[in-house]
Amino acid sequence: MIGAGPNGLAAAITLAQAGRSVLVREANATVGGSCRSAELTLPGFVHDICSTVQALALASPFMRSLPLAEHGLELVHPKAAYAQPLDDGTAGVAYPSLDETASTLGRDGAAWKKLFGPLVRDWQKLVPELLGPFSPFPRHPFAMANFGLKALRSARSLAHGWFEGEHAKGLFAGVAAHSIVPLERMATSAFGLVLGASAHAGGWPVARGGSQKLADALASILRSLGGEIELQARVETLDELPPAKAVLCDVTARQLLKLAGPRLPQGYQKRLQAFRYGPGVHKVDWALSEPIPWKASGCRDAGTIHLGGTFDELAEAERAPWEGRYAEKPYVLLVQYPFEPSRAPAGKQIAWAYCHVPNGGELDVTDRIERQIERFAPGFKDTILARSAMGPAAMERHNANLIGGDITGGANLFSQVFARPTLRVNPYKTPVKGLYLCSSSTPPGGGVHGMSGYHAARTALRDVLR
Repeated sequence: MIGAGPNGLAAAITLAQAGRSVLVREANATVGGSCRSAELTLPGFVHDICSTVQALALASPFMRSLPLAEHGLELVHPKAAYAQPLDDGTAGVAYPSLDETASTLGRDGAAWKKLFGPLVRDWQKLVPELLGPFSPFPRHPFAMANFGLKALRSARSLAHGWFEGEHAKGLFAGVAAHSIVPLERMATSAFGLVLGASAHAGGWPVARGGSQKLADALASILRSLGGEIELQARVETLDELPPAKAVLCDVTARQLLKLAGPRLPQGYQKRLQAFRYGPGVHKVDWALSEPIPWKASGCRDAGTIHLGGTFDELAEAERAPWEGRYAEKPYVLLVQYPFEPSRAPAGKQIAWAYCHVPNGGELDVTDRIERQIERFAPGFKDTILARSAMGPAAMERHNANLIGGDITGGANLFSQVFARPTLRVNPYKTPVKGLYLCSSSTPPGGGVHGMSGYHAARTALRDVLR
């Protein structure tokens, strides 16, 4: 196994559970990939380097099957999953209860319940289908058809078709923008529907003490099954590896080219080379003297805040990085932790936020991010004790899979959702016998769910490890 991110560890656990001998080689000094934590600002302030909200870990059938709590993981829930404030001091807020959420959306409350109610009702039927490779024969065709008819639309089309007011349109735009794709593109509504439904069906928790706790729990489970992990053991080519019946790679599509080189057929190499990465992120972490002073009281209940104003403002901001531009008023995704006091000294707080920028972009947009926060939380800058800013290059240094700052393992374009990384009957298999790809460059894509690793390992068990 190359790479000890959540997918690599998930694949290793799946193989070890089947009684196979497993060796994981990880380039960094700790496991976790993008699921790691560190004191980035001041001593005693624990920040998540990338992934922090574990909505998909909670939904993942693979993660739910593991005794993670026995290995040190505790998930903590905010009162509300996410919120989207407007300039008038009000906000749409996604609470676990559809009724409570609807109460923040005025005349669109009933429409929100009508949109998300069936998805929440069918959530346990939908999740295995949504977190796996595409199948033309789903196990629950009616539930999937109901989802698919809405999911294929653009976020703009769905929001303007279902809602009248800016609160509901903005609340949907904020969650759909996790796609990191212009909201006019086909199927961007799918991200808003899946993540929005997860907020009502299970919530958006964080790991107490930092996301590193989730990665450490996975590593602990693997070791308890007899698996081995070698840290600071970077792999440059497959020729460096010991003999093995199967090699699974938790790397992105073009990194597989570097590892496997001439072993891959030229046609497959060309298809991997054509794989597109999406915009990067510019991320800022803060140590704060007190909670963020939001104008909208509902924002104080939410763990995640989407900042950008109205649907149209947010949509304009998300087009910019695809056109090589930096939005003057970017869409900002912020996470705060007043409900999780273990991450900061008594009385203090932490928060982080990022915005989307051109892939590999070098412009420091920290001030633009902070201006957007100050817009909806006047006095925010006065609470800052220290900050740590990381542009795309710094993100890639922390995790080599974040090519140009792309945190999703490749652009979430419609063509790359169903053919990820290339169009194949089994996307985890390569043309080389015994060589598999198990990263977020395979279905179901980005997020801490472990399902890419699980499906790749099950493929290897059927193919060469029977």
